[in-house]
Amino acid sequence: MRSRWPLSRSGSRTPAVDTRSFTNPPASSLGVYVLVAPEPDRQQPHQDDEVYLVLEGSGVLEVEGEHVPIKEGSALFVEAGADHRFSAYEHLCVLVIFERKPAEKP
Repeated sequence: MRSRWPLSRSGSRTPAVDTRSFTNPPASSLGVYVLVAPEPDRQQPHQDDEVYLVLEGSGVLEVEGEHVPIKEGSALFVEAGADHRFSAYEHLCVLVIFERKPAEKP
């Protein structure tokens, strides 16, 4: 299957990690996250819940020390604040939905 998203190849100018955001309403955000080896996934825990849908590729999602194998069609939930990252991929393209937590009132 030919990729609809530009994936980095050795010597190309396309970044190995690419996030494209399509929406940004107050409560949620939707985007595509592309990773290509050997570039590591450098994300840090964040304040939003996340849902990932694997569009292309396979690998492992590490969440709080647990290793979850993923492949095209996998859907995963990551709770806000959880330490997580993708690993063991050649190329990986995921749809990501961030669900923003409402601000706490003083």
